[in-house]
Amino acid sequence: MTQIAIKQHCTPQRRSLLSSLRDALSLLRQRKTLARLDDRALEDIGITRQQAEAEASRSIWDAPEFWQK
Repeated sequence: MTQIAIKQHCTPQRRSLLSSLRDALSLLRQRKTLARLDDRALEDIGITRQQAEAEASRSIWDAPEFWQK
């Protein structure tokens, strides 16, 4: 595996409001889709109905931490 040394600090770019809104709406669609999966599909991805319902009921602004950077 090749490794690359970076000599200067990489600062994350600021996210635009439009980008943040687009990601929030995408998350909302994903959670709605998760809520509509049947038990067989949920078993395939390794989660229970209760876990799916808990995730689907989360607020649109309650995004995973790595999305907020």
